[in-house]
Amino acid sequence: MHEDSDPIETREWLESLDSVIDNEGVDRAHYLLTRLSERATRDGAQLPYSITTPFRNTIPPTKEARMPGDLFMERRIRSLIRWNALAMVLRANQRPGELGGHISTFSSIATMYDVGFNYFFNAGNETRDSDLVYIQGHSAPGIYARSFLEGRISDEQMDNYRNEVDGNGLSSYPHPWLMPDYWQFPTVSMGLGPLQAIYQAHTMKYMHNRELVDNSDRKVWCFIGDGETDEPESLGAISLAGREKLDNLIFVVNCNLQRLDGPVRGNGKIIQELEGVFRGAGWNVIKVVWGRHWDTLFENDTHGAMQKVMDECVDGDLQNFKGNGAAYTRKHFFGRSPELAKLAESLTDDDIAQLNRGGHDPYKVYAAYHEAVKTKGQPTVILTHTIKGYGFGKAGEAQNATHSLKKLDMDTLKSFRDHFGIPLNDEELKDIPYYRPPADSPEMLYMRKKREQLGGFYPKRRKDSRPLTVPSLDVFEAQLKGSNGREISTTMAFVRILSTLTKDKRIGKRIVPIVPDEARTFGMEGMFRQLGIYTSEGQKYIPHDREQMMYYREDANGQILEEGINEAGAMAAWIACATAYSTSDYPLIPFYTFYSMFGFQRVGDLCWAAGDMRARGFLMGGTAGRTTLNGEGLQHQDGHSHILAGTVPNCVAYDPAYAHELAVIIQDGLRRMYAENESVYYYITIMNENYEQPAMPEGVEQGIIKGMYLLEDVKVKGKGKKLHVQLLGSGTILNEVRAAAQLLAEDFGVGSDIWSVTSFNELARDGQHIRRWNMLHPEEKAKESYVTSCLKDRKGPVIASSDYIKLYGEQIRAMVPTDYTVLGTDGFGRSDTREKLRHFFEVDRYFVVVAALEALSKRGEIEQKQVLEAMRKYNIDRNLPNPITR
Repeated sequence: MHEDSDPIETREWLESLDSVIDNEGVDRAHYLLTRLSERATRDGAQLPYSITTPFRNTIPPTKEARMPGDLFMERRIRSLIRWNALAMVLRANQRPGELGGHISTFSSIATMYDVGFNYFFNAGNETRDSDLVYIQGHSAPGIYARSFLEGRISDEQMDNYRNEVDGNGLSSYPHPWLMPDYWQFPTVSMGLGPLQAIYQAHTMKYMHNRELVDNSDRKVWCFIGDGETDEPESLGAISLAGREKLDNLIFVVNCNLQRLDGPVRGNGKIIQELEGVFRGAGWNVIKVVWGRHWDTLFENDTHGAMQKVMDECVDGDLQNFKGNGAAYTRKHFFGRSPELAKLAESLTDDDIAQLNRGGHDPYKVYAAYHEAVKTKGQPTVILTHTIKGYGFGKAGEAQNATHSLKKLDMDTLKSFRDHFGIPLNDEELKDIPYYRPPADSPEMLYMRKKREQLGGFYPKRRKDSRPLTVPSLDVFEAQLKGSNGREISTTMAFVRILSTLTKDKRIGKRIVPIVPDEARTFGMEGMFRQLGIYTSEGQKYIPHDREQMMYYREDANGQILEEGINEAGAMAAWIACATAYSTSDYPLIPFYTFYSMFGFQRVGDLCWAAGDMRARGFLMGGTAGRTTLNGEGLQHQDGHSHILAGTVPNCVAYDPAYAHELAVIIQDGLRRMYAENESVYYYITIMNENYEQPAMPEGVEQGIIKGMYLLEDVKVKGKGKKLHVQLLGSGTILNEVRAAAQLLAEDFGVGSDIWSVTSFNELARDGQHIRRWNMLHPEEKAKESYVTSCLKDRKGPVIASSDYIKLYGEQIRAMVPTDYTVLGTDGFGRSDTREKLRHFFEVDRYFVVVAALEALSKRGEIEQKQVLEAMRKYNIDRNLPNPITR
């Protein structure tokens, strides 16, 4: 900074600014400064630039909205919640197994939740649905403790914290799958909560703008930790929120300056860093740094000495000030300048210890929340300064190891009890009992009244929604009757199915096509004009392709969600739509179409969260398979997404080969998820390879759904020994299997039963279920798996082929009642034609023939020389290395 060459002039400018603020307000001052800035830059003046503000509260004391409730009553209730949360975790760790639990996170964030529950978190009523609150995962004990006081959770459930197997337990973290009436969102996989909250707010605006649901009064609250913001997903989509002006979104960042093992920014200032990041992304930033006990000091800091030191201190210093006590703070904070030392002369050590941080001051928190909910045109982030382990004294406050704290000695317990005024004597304290006042006590009456004013208890979750009337299978007649000699891909068949669904009078407006900027790849550009691409502001420009049939049409009422080159964001949008039946009592039917290689592999954590969240909808893995994508190579060719899909217990995965199979699967999914309210979601792979789509054989619908059906029987003409094999084909490789059957018949006199396998995953699950039943019911007649029932009376060995790694087909080995050979595409993908890739990965028609002959030779039904003859005939070099090593 340059030296002041004219202090008198400087003072006059500052006095003028003070006069404007005093007489015309800060808005006028802001306008004048903006105009001055514009004028200065015209002549090339380089203005001082900062995207952060001083390290103090954004809202000055004179502008704070006053909290209307009873502070002392609320502190009393909050203290009881703190105690019961602590007791629940400590009691769990006294039982065998030391089940763990976290108490330090909630201790730092309790006031922020309390103010929200008392004044802001609306539980909804008959005219509006509830606000949506993403709870910081590690703070779950505090939410249970509140519900315990409210009478929603029993003593037994509290004592069953992390004891869920025998029933009536409480899950470790927010898990809707385990507590479907209570938790709305799983958030403990850090980073996913913030990302999903942004796209939840985005989707709520989408539903509102399309006039599907009135979301005008609803807010999305997301509570996260400052350490969690280092996860790429936490901040990766904040520019979307700023760009779309999502004023229904409020982030509350619990800045206790510590992550799991140490400081978040020991050498920096995480609050200042986050302020700059969010402000730059277009958010309204409210800092709640200091509690009201600092207000007088700020007022008396006329020379700015205290503010200067605050701005200079790094987070490691701030942690030390709390962790090392008042005497340390007097020396190392107030002792940094003579002016600051003088400011603290009248303060005792107790006074210094009482200088609270903003996140522990309900008045400051209320003022910030009040400002946030009335902000228009911007999302808001509230950065709250807190202490991790607040209330635990030297045993846990601001200590690096406090995150793992799960036991406290008796002296610390007594100190905690005394600090928060818990009515337990020393003898009672030994058992760490829960404490709940009588139902007619002032605390309980006050607590219930506050929630009644906001629509009732929270959190809560709607398990089911109104059943929908879904189309019958015959609406997909075009797909069921085949392509009549034309060659089309299953991707094109899917687009036509999707178009049919969007035109359906009963559910058409509920269909949500979602893409991450690949619509043209999947042939979906025809929907641009028909349905429109959703944008919050409409289309402000004339697209250059306006005169074309399929021009790029953006619209505030658009039905398509095109989320840019952002698979994680598109998946988060899909989750918001796939859970709309629960969050808004308005089921949406989302179809998220993506490169299958960039689906489960890239966003697997979100896929798992979708299962936990009981999402319902369709994930469409486009350009699927390791050999169907011409020319793209290793990073694009998917050979394992079905294996990943199989790891999610309620994900139903299919790899259909033909349009009629696709139609049957989608219609059945609509029935299960939307007519019968079943909490599953579908993963369906579709290919971009063109081939003729056959008509659906009669009576195969159930086989398609179960996972396999007999497609055709290739017989060998003439007399003599009848050799036969069972050929299983999945997806696009089914066509190679059918061609192999012809070669076997024509060149080697071997007949084939050809089975279309639509889902090895579903077949494996059925087999595992049957195997378990048989093991547990040894006295009863054994049941048969569906695979066994299909193959037990068939002749010959079984050969399975797919465009995925061998593990996909290997899943059913235990259910196959005879010799079983699996072909697959293990190894890295590479660029080439489909024909060469299939030969390289040894899944083309020729390798199917060789595998079938080899299986027959092992059984002694043919001689080995016929296998060698086939390899010579089809130019198969048996000395090449395994594809997995190449």
